[in-house]
Amino acid sequence: MSTQFAGKTIAITGAAGGIGRWLCRFFGQSGGTIVALDRDDAVLALADELGRSGIDVKPARVDIADADAVQQTFASYPSIDVLINNAGGTRFHSFAKLDPAGWQADMATNLNGAFACAHAVLPQMVERRSGNIVFIGSVNGLSALGDPAYSAAKSGMISLTRSLAQEYGRYGIRANIVLPGTVRTPLWEERKAKDSNVLKTLERWYPLGRIVEPDEVAQVVAFLASDLASAVTGAAIPVDCGLTSGNIVMARELTLEEF
Repeated sequence: MSTQFAGKTIAITGAAGGIGRWLCRFFGQSGGTIVALDRDDAVLALADELGRSGIDVKPARVDIADADAVQQTFASYPSIDVLINNAGGTRFHSFAKLDPAGWQADMATNLNGAFACAHAVLPQMVERRSGNIVFIGSVNGLSALGDPAYSAAKSGMISLTRSLAQEYGRYGIRANIVLPGTVRTPLWEERKAKDSNVLKTLERWYPLGRIVEPDEVAQVVAFLASDLASAVTGAAIPVDCGLTSGNIVMARELTLEEF
C-alpha cells in the first residue's frame, strides 16, 4: 500500500458516485484520511465498506448545492490538504428538454457546488500557506457534446480553476481540473444492460478504441494532488482516451483509411 498521501486529509465530493468511490479508495489506500461528502445516504455505507479495509473515512451527508450547509460541514474539518470537487451530473440531454428550473439545478449541482466547496476551504489553506484543489470537469466543457446546462457548468469550472490558480498561487495553493471522457461507471453498465451495443457505438469515437476506467481518472487526479505536480497549476487535462485530439470518425471517412 502506498503512503504517498500519509498525514494528508483529502475531501472528496460526490463520494458515493462511480468516480467518487474510486477516488476515496485510491487516496485511502495511499495513506490519506478521507472526508467523503455526498448528499446520498450511500456515503455512510461507503465509509463502512472502506473502513473494514483499513481506510480512514469520515462521511458527511451534505448537498453541495446548499452553500450554507457546505460552509457548516467544512467548519468541522479545519485541516483539509486536498479538495477534490468531483460531484456533478445532469438530467437534461438537450436544450429542447431544458427549462429554467433544470438549468438552475444543473448549475447548482456542478458549478455552484464546486464554487461553494472551494470558497469554504480556501481560508484555511491560505492560513496554512498550502493547499490543493482538483476539479473533476468533463470533455463537455471543451466542446458541444449534448447536455447543454451541464456542459456550460463544466466550461465554467475550467475558468474558475484558472482564476483560483492565478489568485491563490502566491499562498502556495494550486488548482487544476481533469476533464474525463466517457468513464465506465455503474451508470454506463446499466445502459449497457439495456443496449449491449451502446459502448461499441461510443468506442469508435475514441482513438484508443475504448472508454476510460475510473482508476485512470484517479491516477491523474492523484498526480495533480501530489508533490510530483508541484509546478502545475491552472491546467485543464483531458483524460479521455484521445477523444478531444480530433474527430477520428470524420478523419477515417474523409481519407477512406482504416486507422
